Amino acid sequence: MKYNYLLSILFILILGCRNETEKSDAFGNFETEPVIVSAESAGKILQFNIEKGQKITPGTVSAIVDTIQIKLKLLQIDAQKAAVNSRKQSIQSQIEVFKEQKKNLKINKARIEKMKKDGAATQKQLDDVNGQISIIDKQILSTKTQFTAISKEIEVLDSQAEMLNDQLNRCMVKPPITGVILETYAKQGELTAPGKPLYKIANISELTLKVYVSGAQLPDIKLGQTVEVLIDKNETENQSLTGIITWISSEAEFTPKIIQTKKERVKLVYAVKVSVKNDGTLKIGMPGEVNW
Repeated sequence: MKYNYLLSILFILILGCRNETEKSDAFGNFETEPVIVSAESAGKILQFNIEKGQKITPGTVSAIVDTIQIKLKLLQIDAQKAAVNSRKQSIQSQIEVFKEQKKNLKINKARIEKMKKDGAATQKQLDDVNGQISIIDKQILSTKTQFTAISKEIEVLDSQAEMLNDQLNRCMVKPPITGVILETYAKQGELTAPGKPLYKIANISELTLKVYVSGAQLPDIKLGQTVEVLIDKNETENQSLTGIITWISSEAEFTPKIIQTKKERVKLVYAVKVSVKNDGTLKIGMPGEVNW
């Protein structure tokens, strides 16, 4: 009986030692590539519609920088275009007057030609009418050239309006990706300037576990390989996830100081990135392990 009891204790100790010596193939921490969204125009922040931890998508207006001056300039351009179009209508009316005068001169010309055949009009009268018609034609042609100048003015105003509309769009700050707000650097009512950071955003639907492996482990891994990823479920258990190797460093480097012991930190290792789908369990900075 005593012998069986000793065997049981020895078996438990062996299992305990075995569990302590069993280790994953690589260790690291989860990370992502955040995007810093900055202001593209100067002015007062009229609206700041986000907060830390909020999820937003591209196209969502996250902040609005002062647009009053731009809108006033757009109204000014609209007024200028209206004035130019009014001049265009005036020129067209003037052309219509010339055409009516030409029409009357042609009627008079036909009358003179008929009278000339009857001997009641002279060649000079006919020449005078033809000269007047020629002058009207030149006046019409000269007046029509003003349309070209007006068209150029409108093109310039349209270009200015397009530029202002682009500036107006830049006042509407929108995120470039779907993600979660990690940090905010501004508040509503503050003044901002082009290039000044407003907030940090990252896509956490898929995180990257960056681990380090030795040269001896490299033959066992390859790009696109599916691996097992372990994270802490509680104090005694792990949760298993599936990851895919997306990047393997081509150069060796020293193990980061946060990894393992001082003795192991001086070893040359290769960085490896494993992409893992995030169902909400994973957090940036969380430790993880990899088995392949």
